[in-house]
Formats: sequence, structure tokens, C-alpha cells
Amino acid sequence: MEHWNSTLGSGFMLLGILNNSGFPGLLCATISVLYMLALTSNGLLLLVITMDARLHVPMYLLLRQLSLMDLLFTSVVTPKAIIDFLLSENTISFGGCALQMFLALTVGGAEDLLLAFMAYDRYVAICHPLNYMVLMRPRVYWLMMATPWVLASLNALCHTLYTMHFPFCRSRKINHLLCEIPPLLKLACEDASRYELMLYVTGVTFLIPPLVAILASYTLILLTVLHMPSNEGRQKALVTCSSHLTVVGMFYGAATFMYVLPSSLHSPKQDNIISVFYTMVTPALNPLIYSLRNKEVMGALRRVLQKYML
Repeated sequence: MEHWNSTLGSGFMLLGILNNSGFPGLLCATISVLYMLALTSNGLLLLVITMDARLHVPMYLLLRQLSLMDLLFTSVVTPKAIIDFLLSENTISFGGCALQMFLALTVGGAEDLLLAFMAYDRYVAICHPLNYMVLMRPRVYWLMMATPWVLASLNALCHTLYTMHFPFCRSRKINHLLCEIPPLLKLACEDASRYELMLYVTGVTFLIPPLVAILASYTLILLTVLHMPSNEGRQKALVTCSSHLTVVGMFYGAATFMYVLPSSLHSPKQDNIISVFYTMVTPALNPLIYSLRNKEVMGALRRVLQKYML
């Protein structure tokens, strides 16, 4: 096969879900609504947690980080997809593709690790409440804040540089919503089987240990909650944990499908649907899942709105 010139001046064509849909206008409107919902809900949650001093505890500060990541994650993908559809322009430059891949991998990887730290925070709060301020002291909290970003960005940088070093064939069409590694490797002219194996190992390393930690944390939490004498305390713990587990299930399910399952089990249509789910649907739903069932967050929201409306 002939190669096309993969320099910074060259580019790709993103043939995402909007191009292959039977009702592209309706789907574009739905995606636009989801994006506005994600911007509004995550932005509001960021504002409430920042403005209300009563929420300046590790649980809510970690939740603020999750909202920031969701806001960035959906903003890396959604605006371009909408604008491309409206302008009938679906090209992305070589450098733009690399940047989008790096940002998506960074934010997605950071969220993966953050969810494990959030599970640990709930484990300490419920199973070791008397030692909570010691085990979740500021130094530990700041370490939990920084570690996901540092590890995820290093991982994203390595994968982006290695993926983009491949020579690509004459076809520039990426049958995907965004520049992501699996669909991009299908355009590579060189054998990428070894790298696909490395990608699988990295995906398992990034996804499985945090998921095991989350499941272990919630198993211990469940055992503790079942022995709580107070019905009110038991209900509060279960509501908080069920919200987190819902978010964990949505995120890890989609990420496992994309980066752990063998490429032979993938199809462009399935990959596009999964990408829409974790880049658009999940960021819009996460703040609603956490806030609507949380009395502290709803109370803080009312206080902030009353303060600025008066």
C-alpha cells in the first residue's frame, strides 16, 4: 500500500456516529442537549463545592475533581463533533488528532484512578470513621489529587507518541467519533500486533487493579453497613455508595470494552456507541447521580442560589 504523508500538515477524516446515523439531525440535537447538560450540571457542582465551605472535605473535593474531569472529557470530543456536523466538515489535522488523543487518554485515565481513590475515601469514612481525619489528612488528599493526573498524562504521552509514529496508508478515514488508538491503528501500514498487545497490557494494568480496589472497598463497606445499628446511618451510607457504584459501572464497562476486549470483538458501530456513552452520556449523568440523591449537595446548592439571587 502507498503511504500518505503523515506530517503536521496532513490530516484525517473522522467519520463518527453522526455521519453514519439514519437520523443525523435528531442525533446531533440529542448530543447538543447532553453537552449542555454536562456543562451546566458539572459547572454547577464545581461552583457549589468551591463556594460552600461545608463541603470542603475530601469526599466532596474528590467529587469536584470528578466533575472537572467529566467537563474536560466531554469538551475534548463533543464540540468538534457538533461543529463538524453543522459545517459538513469532518477533517482533523495530524497534530489535532494527536492532541485530542492525548487529552482524552489523560482525562480518561485520570478518572479511572480517581474513582478508586473515591472508593478508598468512602471505605475509610464508613469502616474507620474515628481515624478518618488521620487517614485522609491534607497530605494524603493532595496526593490523591495529583497522582491520577501525573500517571495518566505520562501514560497518554507515551501512547500518543508511539501511535502517531506509525506510517498510515492512503486512506485517511477514521471510522470513529474521535482520534482513539484502536480505530487509528487500523490505518497503520506496519504490523501493529505487538503494540496492540502492549496496549492490552496497559489497559488491563490501568483498569483492573483500580476496579479490584473499588470492589474490595465496597465489599468491606457492605459488611460494615450491614452491622450498623442505626437505620438512618445505614441508609445514608448505602445511598452514597450506590451513587458511586453506578458511576463506576458506567465508566469501567465502557473503558473495558474499548481497551481490554480483543480487537476482533470490536465493530465500528459498537465502538462509536461506546465512545458516545463515556464521552457524552456519562459526563452528563454523573453530577445528577451524585447530587440528586445527596442532601448535603442539594442543601449547598440551595444556599449558593439563595446567596446570589438575593
